Parts: sequence; structure tokens; C-alpha cells
Amino acid sequence: MGQRASELTTQLAVASLGAGVITTVAVAQGQNPLTALGITLFSAVAAVMVGQVL
Repeated sequence: MGQRASELTTQLAVASLGAGVITTVAVAQGQNPLTALGITLFSAVAAVMVGQVL
């Protein structure tokens, strides 16, 4: 169980970093930071879910 949780945490961190780069660019161009954060969170969770299915 511990290794599984660690694996999920790692996947979520990597997905968040990837989405965070794009979010940073969007905020720099004037997007609402809360909207950008929501998109980042959704993208990270979706990436982990897809990774678990595949």
C-alpha cells in the first residue's frame, strides 16, 4: 500500500509540474490565476487517472 501511494504521489507531482509550466505562461499573458490553478489541478488529476488506466 505504501509503495502504491508513493507512486501516485510521484505521478501527481510530475503531472502538476508539467501543467504548471503552461499555467505560468497563461497567467503571464493575463489569465485569471484562480482559473489557471483550477485547470492545472484538473489536468494533473486527469493525467494520473489516465496513467492508472493505461
